[in-house]
Amino acid sequence: MEKIASFQKDHDKLQPGLYAQTDKNMITTFDLRFKKPNTGDYITPKALHTIEHLLATVLRNSGKKDDIVYFGPMGCRTGFYLLTVRLTFGEMLALLKEQIPIALALEEVPGSKCEECGNYLEHDLAGAKEELKAYLKILEDVEARP
Repeated sequence: MEKIASFQKDHDKLQPGLYAQTDKNMITTFDLRFKKPNTGDYITPKALHTIEHLLATVLRNSGKKDDIVYFGPMGCRTGFYLLTVRLTFGEMLALLKEQIPIALALEEVPGSKCEECGNYLEHDLAGAKEELKAYLKILEDVEARP
């Protein structure tokens, strides 16, 4: 079998940041890497789940909502995948810098009631906000590419 693109990256060299790859169907997969892989520092399952709810909600309510295909966590708990159409790296970087503060201002986790979520008891809003604040600082050092 062919090795998928994300497994072809050397995870020992990957640093926290924002990465992008566009496939033959013109879908861009953004790798929102919150943590350096394989270091023992991972996002807790509760915070990971909450970040998924927060960012999925704000991104799908943003001015670029029609360009968002999917947002979800990496199983390794080092970050998230965001699939988009028609968005450049620079546009995504700007969108994240705009939307993360909106997520940080939320007082409750969207979609976290029993009838809305498959694991509604597994959320950590405070932990999610700490991770988002740290990632926003990482994004400050990321330069927009053409």
